[in-house]
Amino acid sequence: MDLSTLCLVHSILEERGIRRAAVAAGRPASSASAALRRVEAVLSVPLVRRDGQALVPTLDAEARLPRFAEIARAAAALAALGDGSGAPPAISLAALTRFVAAARAGSINAAAKTLGLGQPQFTRQLSQLEKAVGCKLLDRSPAGISCTPAGLEALALAERIGAAWDALSAASAERFRRSAATWRLGTVIPFGHESEIAAMLARLVVRWRAARPRQPLFLSSTTADELVAGLKNRRFDLILLDTDRFPAEFEGSLISRAQLALAGPRMLDEAEKQDLPALLRRYPIAVPSPRSGLRQMTDRFLEATLSPAERARLTLVEVDSIPVIINLVLDHGHLSVLPEHSVANISLPPTLLPLDPAYQQSLSLVWPRDALSRQAGETMMALLAEP
Repeated sequence: MDLSTLCLVHSILEERGIRRAAVAAGRPASSASAALRRVEAVLSVPLVRRDGQALVPTLDAEARLPRFAEIARAAAALAALGDGSGAPPAISLAALTRFVAAARAGSINAAAKTLGLGQPQFTRQLSQLEKAVGCKLLDRSPAGISCTPAGLEALALAERIGAAWDALSAASAERFRRSAATWRLGTVIPFGHESEIAAMLARLVVRWRAARPRQPLFLSSTTADELVAGLKNRRFDLILLDTDRFPAEFEGSLISRAQLALAGPRMLDEAEKQDLPALLRRYPIAVPSPRSGLRQMTDRFLEATLSPAERARLTLVEVDSIPVIINLVLDHGHLSVLPEHSVANISLPPTLLPLDPAYQQSLSLVWPRDALSRQAGETMMALLAEP
């Protein structure tokens, strides 16, 4: 890891965009993107999430932002010792650690022995550091070494950078230690505690604990896009998607299918129930994300029921929260296409108009194409299949 990479990531978090940070740093956007991936991999934590066209720092990144800022300020001050430009140099953290060790020991030979390095190699690395900073940091004499005035400033800055990085990596090391044995399952958002998905996941947690007491199961619910992205960057080990289609780079298996119904206000009269096209034109329709399996089925139903001109006049309310959608149906006169049995379990359920059997919600368990993930997926499938 080097200072220019860390400063570039700090700029991405501050600018909330890879391109803006790249322009500010005078670097290609591809370099900024690669820097972000590299730091996320080292820290084992996602630092950004996409919100429309913008990148938004995750909560983990927000907590770490002061450390990134400390490194960026110290790196700029270190660069200013040389040519005064303040541009962060491409100096590795390992080089700074070795400089600190030599300065504190007062001897290159003693520091080299402590770090397990050969003296010629260590001397060469210190010279490369001075070249990168742009000024002399150490005075050599038969008695040993001592810091120049610039070297004393560099020593304080290097120790500030090292402390900030230690705090960043220590937090990630603790996170990794706690999560190393944990299997992380990302799931679609359940419809509520009464829903079949919520009940199924609760049973899975209990059965997994009994089957694998040393490997805790962590559940996190989010949108379909976030689930697929999380599986790609290994934030999740497995995901539960509301579709029977998933990217070819993954493996998976269909778990269940549920019949869909058009849910509407409780006070619908019989005439309204008999004329679905008129019903759809009259009430606003709450829908989830365009990339969710449920939204895809909703769109298929609307296309089969209404003409293009009629669909163009619909009032669609897009909400990526199923509980909010259900409340819109129950209390605010909206319609929505939802799994029939899950919504029927709600106390005082909405009016439910069953759709054709062609409209179903599919649930699939998906995992990466490797032996360990396949084993976990097969174990989870077996637990879900238990009566």
